[in-house]
Amino acid sequence: MIDRTLVGIAGALLLAGCGGANTSSPKATAAGPYVKAHSVKQLMANVVEVQAQLFWRSAGSITDANGQQELAPAGDEGWQATRSAAATVAEMGNLLMTPLYAEGRGEDWTKFAQAMVRSGMRAERAAAERNSDAVFETGGALYETCQGCHQVYIKDPASPAQPATPS
Repeated sequence: MIDRTLVGIAGALLLAGCGGANTSSPKATAAGPYVKAHSVKQLMANVVEVQAQLFWRSAGSITDANGQQELAPAGDEGWQATRSAAATVAEMGNLLMTPLYAEGRGEDWTKFAQAMVRSGMRAERAAAERNSDAVFETGGALYETCQGCHQVYIKDPASPAQPATPS
């Protein structure tokens, strides 16, 4: 009986210790359980811009010395990459609404991030449907969403993003 009681108490203490808040942990912040790995500038340069460019290069056409070439994705892999790029952009909009990135910014920050999510979702749907015209149109809408935010929030567009450093 005593052994069971000791095991029960020890188990309860162990569980209580695991569930308690550890304020010295980098996860225990006012922003919740998140760990910020990148500044906004780094996130934009290393994730959002890369994925948006991949999506934009999947629409329209180019004309060069060889004539006009369509940029629509070829095959399942190409369409999946285009869809994945749009989904990533949409989810980055959600990330930008978390306290890690939205805290201290105006209400317009959230509106821009919501517009980014909506544009990304429409772009993803266009890629899922393999609709080249819709990919082109949603790419334009996504570009306009990005430019609207950049006009308000980019103070020095010529300054390059710095690589993330471990903390």
